[in-house]
Amino acid sequence: MVRIGNLQLPDFPLLLAPMEDVSDPPFRAVCKDGGADLMYTEFISSEGLIRDAIKSRKKLDIFEEERPIGIQIFGGDEESLGLAAKIVEVTGPDLLDINFGCPVKKVALKGAGAGVLRDIDLMVRLTDSVVRSTNLPVTVKTRLGWDDQTKNIEEVAERLQDVGIQALAIHGRTRTQMYKGEADWTLIGKIKNNPRIKIPIFGNGDIDSPEKALEYKNRYGIDGIMIGRAAIGYPWIFNEIKHFFQTGEHLAPPSLEDRIAVCRKHLRRSIEWKNPIVGINEMRRHYSNYLKGLPNIKDYRLKLVTMKTEEEINAVLDEIGQVYAGYTFEKAPIKLVDYHQNCPVN
Repeated sequence: MVRIGNLQLPDFPLLLAPMEDVSDPPFRAVCKDGGADLMYTEFISSEGLIRDAIKSRKKLDIFEEERPIGIQIFGGDEESLGLAAKIVEVTGPDLLDINFGCPVKKVALKGAGAGVLRDIDLMVRLTDSVVRSTNLPVTVKTRLGWDDQTKNIEEVAERLQDVGIQALAIHGRTRTQMYKGEADWTLIGKIKNNPRIKIPIFGNGDIDSPEKALEYKNRYGIDGIMIGRAAIGYPWIFNEIKHFFQTGEHLAPPSLEDRIAVCRKHLRRSIEWKNPIVGINEMRRHYSNYLKGLPNIKDYRLKLVTMKTEEEINAVLDEIGQVYAGYTFEKAPIKLVDYHQNCPVN
């Protein structure tokens, strides 16, 4: 059993990473079905919450079937983060997470997200402000450091634990790496094995298969794994990893029927949560990921992204189901994309 404050998670939990313009309630719903043990909202600007920005407030929406769930906030001002923490607490999440890891320029170069890695004293003060402002368990997601010359995550882990965080998730890259190169989990393992560290340590970065998840679990001794990009278009990855841990065998890849069913659920939830126009428009980015591997799918994909009603989209999905009936998907490696390229941060 892994504990984050009073929150109890199963042994070696699998976490869905918070991803801007991805980890909304419709996406979280299919990942919950896929076996995610703990999920997070998209990150929310502390300044946006305080000035009552509609988009920021909308991201606070959580639903009972999603639990346990954390709300993630970011910002570079102590007072604003503290006030945002009070606002978040009213919505009743299971925990509050601080983003010190987002590498995009709009965030990092304004002194928030991974930008805070250049000033560890500020990071500690920001974290302390949040911890003192809420009764929720406070956790942090961050990176190894700003660049290869400032990999200060060991100091960060100890100091953030000292001011009261209840868990730490670490992406195995620096800010300057963005999502390029291979994630380095060596320091993540070193932190987990530091006798001073008592809080759960979750590893993040490049987990794209059950084999890699098991290898990293055994090699680095972490308390759980956070999965982000690999779940985009493939929410089944959580249950596949769990099954492999338990049996040493692979689950069969999701069938065409499974993929279409997830498309329909994701679309329905998107429409319900947003509205028909926005829900349909924002769903368009997901079809190619769910249907990846189908041969000669381009024309159908074009239809899906141009249809304007749920009925029209479902008719196209029906047609795909008929045309490709009996198609067997091969287990192909999951391609990890830099989702920030297509998902602007606001």
